[in-house]
Amino acid sequence: GGYKMSPAVPFLPMSPALEGIPGEEEGFDPMGFSLAIDIRWLREAELKHGRVAMLATVGWIATDLGLRVPGEPFQVSTVEAHDAMVKFGSMPQMLVWMGYAELFGFLAIVNMFEGKTDRKPGDFGLRGFYPQDAKGQYDMQVKELRNGRLAMLAYGGIVTTAVLTQEKWPFFDAVVN
Repeated sequence: GGYKMSPAVPFLPMSPALEGIPGEEEGFDPMGFSLAIDIRWLREAELKHGRVAMLATVGWIATDLGLRVPGEPFQVSTVEAHDAMVKFGSMPQMLVWMGYAELFGFLAIVNMFEGKTDRKPGDFGLRGFYPQDAKGQYDMQVKELRNGRLAMLAYGGIVTTAVLTQEKWPFFDAVVN
């Protein structure tokens, strides 16, 4: 009694943490993670992973289609790129710059958790194409979640297929005019 049942999994109660957040979860949390971990942290992680996957997917495809950074060390296949950059010595510098970005993101998250800002998960104040009305903002957030989830699946599929076949994207013979 007193429980609202999940529309996604009708025989389980809906997590109260999922009510009112943008997305299409409809109460889907069969393991109860949203009760054990703050939903804002989980959403922040999902958005970050989705954004990185979107960039990685576009980057992988662009590299396989021939877009390269000038210079001899960068003229390798996409599958060999990681090992080549480790050998070249650029990975520690990339780690430092990504660490700075993570530090600033972590500070924003801490301020959100402490209630010092009204920041929502994934919001870094970039408002160029963000709608002004509440419905438009909700729709934009759902679109970003969908695209991020798709990109996470796409990147995993692209990498797996590239390693298994040792071919470039699109992994089949295509005639480009």
